[in-house]
Amino acid sequence: MRPFLVYDGDCGFCVYWARYWQKLTGDRVDYRPYQEVAGQLPEITETEFQRAVQFIGPDGRRASAAEASFLTLSHASGKGLWLALYRHLPGFAPVSEWAYRFVAAHRPAFFRLSILLWGREYEPPRYDRVTFLFLRLLGLIYLSAFVSFAVQAQGLIGSDGIVPLHDFVAAVAPELGARRFLVAPMLFWISDSDTAIAAVCWAGAAFSVLLALNVFPRISLALLYALYLSLFYAGQTFMSYQWDTFLLETGFAALLMTFGPWQGLWLLRWLLFRFMFMSGVVKLASGDPNWQNLTALSYHFLTQPLPTPLAWYAAQLSPTLLQAATAAMFAVELGLPFLIFCPRRMRFVAAFGILLLQVCITLTGNYNWFNLQTMTLCLLLFDDAALRKLLPSRVGRLVRPRRRNRTLSAIVDVVAAVLVFCSLVQMDLRFGGHPPAPADAIEGMIEPLHLVSPYGLFAVMTTARHEIVIEGSMDGQQWREYQFRYKPGDVTRRPPWNIPYQPRLDWQMWFAALDDPRGLPWFSNFLVRLLENDRDVTALLMTNPFPERPPIFVRALFYDYTYASAAKKAQGIWWDRRLLGLYFPPARLKAP
Repeated sequence: MRPFLVYDGDCGFCVYWARYWQKLTGDRVDYRPYQEVAGQLPEITETEFQRAVQFIGPDGRRASAAEASFLTLSHASGKGLWLALYRHLPGFAPVSEWAYRFVAAHRPAFFRLSILLWGREYEPPRYDRVTFLFLRLLGLIYLSAFVSFAVQAQGLIGSDGIVPLHDFVAAVAPELGARRFLVAPMLFWISDSDTAIAAVCWAGAAFSVLLALNVFPRISLALLYALYLSLFYAGQTFMSYQWDTFLLETGFAALLMTFGPWQGLWLLRWLLFRFMFMSGVVKLASGDPNWQNLTALSYHFLTQPLPTPLAWYAAQLSPTLLQAATAAMFAVELGLPFLIFCPRRMRFVAAFGILLLQVCITLTGNYNWFNLQTMTLCLLLFDDAALRKLLPSRVGRLVRPRRRNRTLSAIVDVVAAVLVFCSLVQMDLRFGGHPPAPADAIEGMIEPLHLVSPYGLFAVMTTARHEIVIEGSMDGQQWREYQFRYKPGDVTRRPPWNIPYQPRLDWQMWFAALDDPRGLPWFSNFLVRLLENDRDVTALLMTNPFPERPPIFVRALFYDYTYASAAKKAQGIWWDRRLLGLYFPPARLKAP
C-alpha cells in the first residue's frame, strides 16, 4: 500500500499545490480530496480535514499540517532535507507549524500569490532545453573569443609582436622555477613558439564549434577552459579585461553543470548576480559624483572606449532623460539581481530587465561578446516550460536525460561550495572588508585559475575623451597618420561596429590615453614595431601610410575629441578634435 495525502478539494490553494506535489513525487504517493475518502477515515473529523492536509502512511500512521507536507515531499528526489530539518533541527518544527497555520488561515490570498509568482499551470521546473541551448550559445561565444584573438595573436604576442610571449616566458621561468605552473598555469610553458600560439587559438576555435554542435561537450568545455586560460596568461596586458575572466568563470561553471545540473545552474545564476550587483556597487562605492548625482551618462556615450554609430544619437538626449536612464540602470544593477533567487515569475522579471539593459549597452557601445554572454546567462533564469513555445519541439528530442552519479554529484557539491565561498571572500574585499587569513589563503590558492573573479566596470566615469594619434615621417617634417581599425581617428569616419570581435590594441590605446607612456612598456614596443614596419603589427591597423619602406620617425599626438554638431554630421563629420600636445616625442631606431 502506498502512502497518500488527503487535502481539501474545495480549496484552490490546496488543489494547486497538491497537483504540483503529485508531479514531484510521481506514483510514490497517492493524492485524494477528503470529500472522496472521508468515509474511509472516520477517526478524522471534517474540521481537521479542512484545517490541514493529512498524510496517511502505509502502516496507518498519520500526520498533519507541516509534518504531513514534509513527509510527502520526502518521497520526491532531493526533497528529504525538509523532513530531516523538521525532525532534528531544534526550533524548526514549531516555526514550520506556525507558518503552516498562518498560510492556512489566509489560503485565498496565498492562492492568488502562488498564481502570480509561479503561474496558473505550475509544474516542477526542468532545465534540459534551457541548458542545452545555453551550452550551444556558449560555444558560439567561445568561438568569438578564440577567433578574435587568433587573427591578432602574432601582432600582439608573436615572436615579432608588441609583447612577445617568448620574452615573457624567458623572464618568468627562471624567476619562478617550478612554481610557474601554479602561479601562471598555461600550456605555453611547453612551447612558446608562434606555431604553438596559433595552434592554441585555432584549437580553441575548433572545440568551440564542437561545443556549439553538441559534440563531446564535456571534453570540449574542459579543453576550452584550459586553452583560454593559457591565452589569458600569454596575452599579458592585452588579456587583462573583465570579459576574459568572465568567460573563464562561465566556462568552468558550465563544465560543472554537465556533471551536476542543479549545482552548475545555481553557480551560473550566482555569477550573474555577482556580475550585475557588483557593477552597481562599484559605481556608488567609488565616490564619483557623476554616478551619485546621476549625470554619468551625459559623458559615457562620448568617453566609452569604442562607441557605436548610435552612441552619437544617445549623447544628444536631454540631460533629464539621461539622468532617468542612469537611475534606471542602478535599479537594474542593484535591485533586479536579487530577484534571481526568487520564485519563477520574479526571475523572469529580472531576466527581462537585465536583457533590456544589455541590449541598450550593445546598441551604443562595442563590448565584443561581453553583453552577449550576459544575455546568454539570462537564459538560465527561465525554465523549459517558459521556452516551450519559442523552441522547436525537436530540441526536446536532442536532450538526453542524465543519470545521476552520487559520487560525481558529491564532488561537484564540494567544488561549488568552495567557489561560492571564494566569491564571498572577494565580495567582502570589494566592500572594504578584511576576510580572516584562512579565508584569504583559500581564495589565494585558486586565484591563478580564475574560477571566481571580481567585477565592476566604469567605477569612475571619464568626462573627456582623449585620443592618441600616431604619426610617422621620413624626414621629421611631413607626418602621415596611422589609422586604427576601430578607435576614433579620422574625424569623418563613422564609429564602426565590431561586436562580437574584440580589437585588443584599439582597446589598449583607450587605456593608454589615461596613463603616462613612460609607465607603458608595451606602447614603446609598439612604436618600435612601427619603425620596423613589422607586417604582423601593422596588420592590426586599418591603414599603414608606409607600405613600402618603414618610417624613420614616429611620434604620438594627444587630442581632445568631442562629437560634432548635428550640422557637421550632416556633412559627414562625426568628430571635432583639438590638439592638446605631444603624448610621445618624435623617436627613431638607434643606428646599428
